[in-house]
Amino acid sequence: MSRPTTQAEYLASLVPPSVRAQQVSRRSLLRGALGAGALLATPPLLAACGSSSTPATGSTGGGGSTAASGVVSFGSNGSDAKPKAAYEALMAAFAAKNAGLSAKINTVDHNTFQENINTYLKGAPDDVFTWFAGYRAKYFAAQGLTGDISDVWAKISGMSDALKKASTGDDGKQYFVPFTNYPWALFYRKSVWTKHGYAVPKTLDELKTLGAQMKKDGLAPIAFGDKDGWPAMGTFDVINMRVNGYDFHVSLMAGKEDWSGDKVKKVFDTWAGILDLHQADPLGRTWQEAAQSLQKGQSGMYLLGSFVAQQFAANEQDDIDFFTFPEVDSTIGADAIDAPIDGFMMAKKPKNEAGAKALLGYLATGPAEDIYLKSDSSVVGVSSAADTTGYTGLQKKSAEFVASAKSIAQFMDRDTRPDFASTVMIPAIQDFLKNPTDIAGLVTKIQQQKVSIFGS
Repeated sequence: MSRPTTQAEYLASLVPPSVRAQQVSRRSLLRGALGAGALLATPPLLAACGSSSTPATGSTGGGGSTAASGVVSFGSNGSDAKPKAAYEALMAAFAAKNAGLSAKINTVDHNTFQENINTYLKGAPDDVFTWFAGYRAKYFAAQGLTGDISDVWAKISGMSDALKKASTGDDGKQYFVPFTNYPWALFYRKSVWTKHGYAVPKTLDELKTLGAQMKKDGLAPIAFGDKDGWPAMGTFDVINMRVNGYDFHVSLMAGKEDWSGDKVKKVFDTWAGILDLHQADPLGRTWQEAAQSLQKGQSGMYLLGSFVAQQFAANEQDDIDFFTFPEVDSTIGADAIDAPIDGFMMAKKPKNEAGAKALLGYLATGPAEDIYLKSDSSVVGVSSAADTTGYTGLQKKSAEFVASAKSIAQFMDRDTRPDFASTVMIPAIQDFLKNPTDIAGLVTKIQQQKVSIFGS
């Protein structure tokens, strides 16, 4: 499956015009009970909760069929408190807006959802489910595992051409509705840095010097947890983009480069050189637990997405700040980042197709994003119709940061094939974290597996 050689031109426009108009250049809890019509189910495994629709007329709120009623099943990976509350509020609002329609939420642990997505889609998936833009979404569409929602897109407004492009499969049809995005960066608590007099590092050497000082001050320099397998992918992504550049990274993710070559070896060598700055024993720690060490002032910084803010209390949000991973090679710079787009897809054969398209049309609106962002302020909306006047400082800076990036990747497990990300790269990176000394053997094994999956 082919990918563009650069995403800079169209992903740089993902910041809504309404944000830019306010000169923002260029994944607190919800209070109140869940409204009628939105239900919550949390089974231990991924399972569909669909219901057949009956003929009726309902407002779409932005796109999709006008003949929709009954229950729409919604598969959600938003298992942490803030996104969970946000989706509850969102589905309640959808039911209130659309007479005869409601949504039943099937919430599954984020990691379980992600690692079982292939089985889920080949079984009996929910009508609509949370997912991500990128290579992996297009892969599922090409495999015939998700539904064509081009008719929903025909009625969507407030989305840029870039967002539509990011939602389009290789066949030219739309399969994805974007909702929010967020940057990956090094996050820290302002109060901790002010107390110790730390300064933002601009180069890798400065990062090492800062980390050494943090150790002297009794902090774990970089919070780190990879029990779930995917968080450490973000570290590989950013080091690869700093060492080899964005274009090589995209080509590597697409299976077009040699994983056993010197360029990939240098990524792991560079990473090995700063492993001592990371929290020890990361394979026994979830990202939430690592984030809580940052929140408690036990760690100095954390390389993660801005959803790290979900682990902070409402009165702590203004104490969060971030900076981009520093420069490694001055000829490459530090202007390539991961900034994933989260959103929604539809099952290939939803039990309630009319209701599913009505829900997707509603989710594509600015007011829907506004409802979600009131409960989860760790991300930013992508619709130009979203209200940005209430954005927190963190949200405004996130929007500016994404807008200023020269090149934007989606994240390893979205930018490559699902079988390669899950069955090869998760165990490979975890093997590296356990034994960072045999890099040659590691990359040779990755390359052998890559060839068996990609065919070359």
